[in-house]
Amino acid sequence: MDDLTELANTRMPFGRFKDRYLVDLPEEYLVWFSRQGFPEGKLGRMLAAMLEIKINGLERLLAPLRRRSEERK
Repeated sequence: MDDLTELANTRMPFGRFKDRYLVDLPEEYLVWFSRQGFPEGKLGRMLAAMLEIKINGLERLLAPLRRRSEERK
């Protein structure tokens, strides 16, 4: 699975928005994380990337990747 496909299909593992796709997290939540410090490791990198995607209005690019992944199940 490539990085963007993984990003499109990863769910938040904890917190207020647990089980929501990262792409569906509110931008304000991602901004809060950026101020507080993203979690260490892969999840933190993915949340930081998702913030950049949202800031630049590119979420729509991930939608086909999520659909394609769901069709394979």
